[in-house]
Amino acid sequence: MPYSESAALRALQTLNDPVGGKDLVTAGLLGGLNFEKGTLRAVLQIDPAQADKYEKIQAEAQSLLEALDGVEKASVILSAHKAAPSVGGRKRPAPHQARRPEGYQGDAKIKRMVAVSSAKGGVGKSTMAVNLAVALAKSGKSVGLLDADIHGPSAPMLLGLSGQRAKTETVEERRLIKPMQAHGIKTMSIGFLTEDDGPIVWRGPMVQGAISRMVWDVNWGELDVLIIDMPPGTGDAQLGLAQDIKPAGAIIVSTPQDLALLDARKGVRMFEKVGIPVLGLIENMAVFTCPDCGSHHHIFGEGGAKRDAEKLGIPYLGAAPLAMSIRESGDAGKPVAAGDTAESKLFSGLADAAFN
Repeated sequence: MPYSESAALRALQTLNDPVGGKDLVTAGLLGGLNFEKGTLRAVLQIDPAQADKYEKIQAEAQSLLEALDGVEKASVILSAHKAAPSVGGRKRPAPHQARRPEGYQGDAKIKRMVAVSSAKGGVGKSTMAVNLAVALAKSGKSVGLLDADIHGPSAPMLLGLSGQRAKTETVEERRLIKPMQAHGIKTMSIGFLTEDDGPIVWRGPMVQGAISRMVWDVNWGELDVLIIDMPPGTGDAQLGLAQDIKPAGAIIVSTPQDLALLDARKGVRMFEKVGIPVLGLIENMAVFTCPDCGSHHHIFGEGGAKRDAEKLGIPYLGAAPLAMSIRESGDAGKPVAAGDTAESKLFSGLADAAFN
């Protein structure tokens, strides 16, 4: 028989909320139920402080859902974020109300937070953020990297951690997520909490809350710098970041192309409006050097980012080339900044200009 959502709901109604006593559906814990190509994913929205009480229910719910007709695989995710309320059968975004949890907070010992943003996708922002973090750690700093791109997390692949899942630990009577470690840095991403091929279908307020929670609910420990790799755009995520966390500054990444610089300017103005100082602009993919003949090609234009930085009155931090080694190292999960090459020295220079 084919999959039936009604059957899935009935199955979940046989399990009781270990905290509230009512069944999972009646208690309002079911935040999402999605069936696609034989895989059924359910989201249970809980208080993160009570997470240990739901581990048994999580396993039981997954077993019940996997036993349903038409279901080949089931996944039950525990989330701290509430769904948008239903109005007349339709969903509407809930207002952003992220607030710090009570008790010990995971960012308590972070000295400085800096956002890396592009205001546009496809300019290599995540590659820049990862390599800046690794280069900064090589200089002796204690560094963390938060992959805040909820819909398109890149850190697991770029750091060679694809497929790994984060665990929790108790710190001063609070249950916190333990960050992953690679190449001398601590890191957290929504990719360590969900299936690799599972899309995150969340609206703005939930995305804002998720980013804040990955700062507060992760046991970062003592850090000199937490680099926040922002999602593209100038909307909810950035506004929520300014509202909830207030980083010490932001770094803008752009290519020399006029179209990319147009969005970079919007990013600069957006951070200025929310009171986050822009520390400078990095020009990515500035030049391509032919490996066969050694000639230089400015594929995306020449010098545009430097000129824009001067017009905007922000520091020009330097440029990174369009290089095969940078792309290949990212795909392999071995950031080029971790090595001892001309490109690694370049990132050391960029990190020094940006953070010192």
